[in-house]
Amino acid sequence: MRLVVVSIGRLKQGPEQELAERYRERFEDIGRKLGFRGLAIHEIPESRARDTATRISEEAAAIAAAIPEKSALVALDEHGKSIDSAAFARQLGQWRDEGIANTIFAIGGADGLSPDLQRKAKLRIAFGSATWPHQMVRFMLLEQIYRAATILAGHPYHRA
Repeated sequence: MRLVVVSIGRLKQGPEQELAERYRERFEDIGRKLGFRGLAIHEIPESRARDTATRISEEAAAIAAAIPEKSALVALDEHGKSIDSAAFARQLGQWRDEGIANTIFAIGGADGLSPDLQRKAKLRIAFGSATWPHQMVRFMLLEQIYRAATILAGHPYHRA
């Protein structure tokens, strides 16, 4: 299974991008041994539309265009389900074992994800009840993906 993080907005050069890349690389090292075919990051420019509805619609269209057929969509949404790391790992392992070709993690822009994308998601998750900047959500997600791989591998990184 291939994992792809589709995110509105770009991480600028600096510590945030370095942290995100560190977790992506760590996942690559352990993920291949677990049957994952990589972790890609696809950045989509933020919409410049003046009104919120148009921005959400334009960003949703760009995200939808980046989702291959027969993919499991995971929406990062502040109103999503708060799941622990072990449950997240089990879900990724289950999709991998079911032969799902791609798991796509969608991170919306400042206005969030469209209701249509939220409905299409097999899983909607939140990192607690706080609202996080989408740039922070990206490296938090990448850390959780890496953590999930370590859990599946029985690696001591995750200590429950």
